[in-house]
Amino acid sequence: MSFNDGFNNGLGNERFINHIRRFIGETVTIFTASGGESGSGFTGVILAVNCDFVRLVTDQGSAPTSPIEPIYDECDNNGNYNNNMNYDRRHCYNVGSVTDIPIDKIVAFVHNAV
Repeated sequence: MSFNDGFNNGLGNERFINHIRRFIGETVTIFTASGGESGSGFTGVILAVNCDFVRLVTDQGSAPTSPIEPIYDECDNNGNYNNNMNYDRRHCYNVGSVTDIPIDKIVAFVHNAV
């Protein structure tokens, strides 16, 4: 049996998934079988791992400017900046971004050795 035969069965995938789970909360880089920008890999903190996907926080949201002062700058219906207080009640916060990577598309998993 070759390495690939053992890795592609359920037991091999389960071992790989368990290996990735050891790094939840750590910053890693995951390269995928894809082209374009995604071929450069995704770097972020592992948030969750299941049998189908790895979820990375790839851009952390910003903290509020002041916890005791109200935010007067708001967004329009498309999320664009707007100074008109009566237009919309949603605030313009950077909530960050999350990337879901299919397990079967991972070609390299890079992490710290320690």
